[in-house]
Amino acid sequence: MRDIYEVFFSNCAKMNKIKTIIEEIADTDIPVLIKGETGTGKELVAQAIHLHSPRKEKPFIKVNCAAIPATLLESELFGFEKGAFTGAHTQKPGKFELASGGTILLNDIGEIDISLQPKLLQVLQDGEFSRLGGQKDISVNTRVLATTKDNMEKYLQEGKFREDLFFRINVVSITLPPLRERKSQIVPLSLFFFNHYCQKFRKSVPWISGESINSFKEYSWPGNIRELENMIKRIILFGEDVALTNWPENKNGLNDLNHLGSENLLQNGLNGLENCSLKKVKKEAVENAEKGLIKKTLAETRWNRKEAAKLLKISYKALLYKIQKYNLDGWRN
Repeated sequence: MRDIYEVFFSNCAKMNKIKTIIEEIADTDIPVLIKGETGTGKELVAQAIHLHSPRKEKPFIKVNCAAIPATLLESELFGFEKGAFTGAHTQKPGKFELASGGTILLNDIGEIDISLQPKLLQVLQDGEFSRLGGQKDISVNTRVLATTKDNMEKYLQEGKFREDLFFRINVVSITLPPLRERKSQIVPLSLFFFNHYCQKFRKSVPWISGESINSFKEYSWPGNIRELENMIKRIILFGEDVALTNWPENKNGLNDLNHLGSENLLQNGLNGLENCSLKKVKKEAVENAEKGLIKKTLAETRWNRKEAAKLLKISYKALLYKIQKYNLDGWRN
């Protein structure tokens, strides 16, 4: 099984160019701003920069700035001293200290509150900061990488992000193209994820059909590589037919009616379409697909409904409702 980095940077001229940029800047300590839509692989680019640098044996620390409340982000990044606030019973180092000698990745850097940005600017300029509640400066040697979803200009215009901080982190900028602009990577990435998750899930399933691969190439993939990866997971776990039946592409009319999985249409043929509205067709297809997926999941979990609900990513109560709705109470295989 090929390494994800080999696949990620191959079969596409734009990605080969990004690989060249990474190789040129990896040996330096300059900050890098990585831009791109959700799921395009910004974190993989950051990891590649770190792994090609002299810091590769040192820590690579990730911080999701959008997921941490502003009131907690300062202590998360810079640590705190004992007694700095209620509950601070011991001293705690922050992510910048933990990453010293290595690299810190600030995901969604534009989400950092404006009140915290001067302290971040100080670290970038001087390599120094003070812990929350601390009286002395701490020196660190940490390379800073950051990601954004191409909305930094908006934050600047709205006064939510300091210009001096933006110029400091934007020394080198790498913009990742969405998957729809690098369709030559769809099959290699699909094959990589397929082999990886077959091994991880201990499944032996046939490779995806040519018809589905052609649909993959035509689809726009709004969720980019992450959406493709999740699709491959579903195919391996639940089977190609079931996974593709629930695919949003089908609702956009890009696949034929067989992929919609409507049992009535398959049984009655095209003549059954005469008195059938498109809305009704879609409703039946979705219900049939949902019923089939629930049956398959219940079978695989040996009717462990709590485990099935987790796999289906719905609440236990919702699963019980659907079991009753589709009269599955007495169904066992």
